[in-house]
Amino acid sequence: MIYLNLFIGFMEVGLLSFGGAYAAIPLIKEVVMAYGWMDDEMLAYMIAISESTPGPIMVNMATYVGSEKAGMLGALIATAAVVLPAFIIILLIMVVLNKFIQNRFVKAALGGLKACIIGIILVTGLSMMIKNCGLIYGARPDIISLGLTCVFSLVYFGSRIIVKKGMHPILLICLSAFAGIVVYSL
Repeated sequence: MIYLNLFIGFMEVGLLSFGGAYAAIPLIKEVVMAYGWMDDEMLAYMIAISESTPGPIMVNMATYVGSEKAGMLGALIATAAVVLPAFIIILLIMVVLNKFIQNRFVKAALGGLKACIIGIILVTGLSMMIKNCGLIYGARPDIISLGLTCVFSLVYFGSRIIVKKGMHPILLICLSAFAGIVVYSL
């Protein structure tokens, strides 16, 4: 039964996730919580680990959850389930899109999707910041997390001003991991 649940859960994530991994985080959270595979704290850690390891977040999350819940076969099933819809959709889109890419309605729909995805990513980032920095009403703010978030935001956006291409995300992740070790191990 766990294999079927992993397949259905991650097939849903793969099928209904639009806009990439960051936009998929709310859906991943919903599915993982609905099945009781992780709690909020473990999910936040897994998102951080998935972001800092090679590969797409959805694939890393599916592989990890599948492995934790059902071993190697569970990891394979969950990973295949999260990738399969995108693979099929891309094949279909490539066939159809080449014929309709210049259609004004198709262009308008893609423009609307772009705006929606930007909003979803923004809300996800802000909600993660609010929760993980302790900015929830009545809670004591985690000044260190909030400070590190602000510093690394400034570093990232500042690097885009100084160096047109900006700082590579892997370098920023390594710097933040180092800063976390220094700050939180004291």
